[in-house]
Order: sequence, then C-alpha cells, then structure tokens
Amino acid sequence: MGTAFDTIIIGAGAAGLMCAIEAGKRGRSVCVLDHSKKIAEKIRISGGGRCNFTNIHTAPENFLSENRHFCKSALSNFTPQDFIDMVEAHDIAYHEKTLGQLFCDDSAQNIIDMLVKECRINHVDIQMQVSIEKINHAHDAYTLATSNGTYTSQSLVIASGGLSIPKIGASPFGYKVAEQFGHSIIPTRAGLVPFTFEGAIKDQCKTLTGLSLDATIKTDKTTFREGMLFTHRGLSGPSILQASSYWNEGKDIYVNMAPDTNALTFLKDRKAQTPKQDIVNIVSDLFPKRLAEHICENSEITGRIADLPNKKLESLAGHINQWTIKPSGTEGYRTAEVTLGGVNTNEVSSKTFESKKQDNLFFIGEVLDVTGHLGGFNFQWAWASGFTAGQYC
Repeated sequence: MGTAFDTIIIGAGAAGLMCAIEAGKRGRSVCVLDHSKKIAEKIRISGGGRCNFTNIHTAPENFLSENRHFCKSALSNFTPQDFIDMVEAHDIAYHEKTLGQLFCDDSAQNIIDMLVKECRINHVDIQMQVSIEKINHAHDAYTLATSNGTYTSQSLVIASGGLSIPKIGASPFGYKVAEQFGHSIIPTRAGLVPFTFEGAIKDQCKTLTGLSLDATIKTDKTTFREGMLFTHRGLSGPSILQASSYWNEGKDIYVNMAPDTNALTFLKDRKAQTPKQDIVNIVSDLFPKRLAEHICENSEITGRIADLPNKKLESLAGHINQWTIKPSGTEGYRTAEVTLGGVNTNEVSSKTFESKKQDNLFFIGEVLDVTGHLGGFNFQWAWASGFTAGQYC
C-alpha cells in the first residue's frame, strides 16, 4: 500500500481539506492522511452540531499570536464572503446568530459534505485511519512510513491541529514534526475554555449551576461582554471563554454582572424610594431570585434597605459591578475549543505558509501560533490558511 503524490496533507480537518481542494485545483496529485476514523470531527461537533463556519466581522484584531501581523495576508486572501460564496454554491442554508456568527440551518455535516465533494471533484485522495510512524526528507522528497505502507511526496503539509478535545483525536503530532525539522514551539495552553475554582467560590458556583446572565468579564488585557454561565466546576459561557484566552494563571478576573446598571446609584435610589423593602427583593429586580439571594448572602447584607448604611450598599454594588475572583485554573484541553501557542510563525512564511527552515514543508490551521476569538474566527483562519497554502504546496 501507499504511493507517490505531489502533495501529502496530514490532517483531514477544516484547514487540511481546504488546502487539498486548492492544491487539487492546480492539478497537483494530493493525498490527505488522517489517523482518525471519522473525517473532520471538529467541524461535526462545532456550534452545537450546526458549525459556526465563519464570522462576517473577521479582522486581524480577532486573533492572538506572538506575531500579530502574521495572519493578515491569509485573511485578506480568503475572506468570510469567499467561504459564504462556497456555501451558497452548494445550496447550504445558513443564518446569522449574533455578533456576525454564521451557522448552518441544518447540520455541520453539510459543511463536511461540501468539503469532501470539492475534494472529489478535484481528485483528492482522502485516507482515514492511517497512522504516521516516521517522516524523512531526502533528495527533495518526503517519505512517510505509515500503518498503511510508505508514501512519498514533493510537498508535505501539516494540518494536524492542536491539543484541544483529545477525545476526538487531538495530539502533539504537528509540534513534533515541526521540531524534527528545526522549528521552535510557542508554549501551548488551552484557550476558549471554562474557568474552574476551588473552595467557597466553587461551592457558590455549584449552587447556581445552570443560571446564565449577560456579563462583562475583564482581565488584565481585555474586556468581553456576552453570556456567562455558572457550572458545577466554576464559570463558562461566551464571555468567560473569550476571557480565558487572555488570562494568565494566578491573576484575578473582574465580573460585572449588571453591565448596563450602576449598582450603587440603583441601590441609593431604591433606598430613597422604597426604604422598607428587603434588600434581596430589590436585588431581585436585577437578577433571578436565586442569584440575588446568593449575592446578598455572599456580601453578608440582609434586611430592609433603610437599615443599611451606604458603606454596605457600596460593598454590595462592588460585588455586582466588579466581582473580583481568582480562577484556580481552567478545564484544560478536555473542553477547550482551541489551543493557544504552537509552531512559531516567525519561522513560517505568511505569504505561502511554507517553512523558512525546510523546503516544501507547510504548516496551516491550529498547529500554528494563531488563535481566534470565539464565534467562527478559528474556522475562518482554517479556511484562509488552507486556501493560501493550497496555492503553493
């Protein structure tokens, strides 16, 4: 088994399949190899099974990297509209949810089927359940020893992803290949991932499990406002996931649970207007009763608002508008949507995605040190990096 190709792509995910389509369009003989049983599993499970396939507001500012300029060229080469045109050409119904996020009306499988169909049209050979045992380069060719025999190619593309969600096959394979050929790796960690807590805060979150609200989450570096969800381990929801990519271990986060309300002004006004009302009932005008009770209990504030000095109200307002807490960590790669860090982009061409250290070796997608915000940006990076590399590999 095994054979010779112009281009071998390791990884049958979003970036790998897009790259294969484009290389195939150029008349290259292309083979995609993947160790998994099912093709494009990360696409299949994304967006609650409906695939948040792009974001119409995609811009370089939506990405994290040690080299913040690296993503610009590819993102301009292949825009969200370019992918939308592809989706529409395949008659896939879609809708915009919030903040520019586009989802399939039906199923993420529509996107997978579209990519596989395009691969077939362009004569791409996709082979699943193939483990790569060894890679060598000599005489301008790559030789891959695999569980399915020996493969050779002129170009090799690493599209094997990062470490997030190991249950669907994530592994450090791509980083090991990069290191084999002299590349450095920006330290990796879980991104777009829920926060966990210990002790009293964990107990508080556990009692509020399932409760969600609009909240602003601030770290040292940035602020996000979207939904926040209490879980039995800590905090999740879009605003928390976004903040996690900017959080550093040991640092506090600041939660504003009523971003449209100056809590102190609200409380003082209510003290003047309804002095006999119980504080829990007043706070319940801002939040569900369960959360209002928790906030008051945690602030050690009870009774009629008329009996509460302004210092107490200031303390309560601070808990509402700037709840300062320190996560003990995150849920890690098990539930992370992406991997931060990866192959050092200073050692890869931003125009072609070819290695600057090894001829005809390319890196695309999540394996690189480029990570998008939540909301379709990481898929757009996969399409853009795969498209661009496909013009050269």
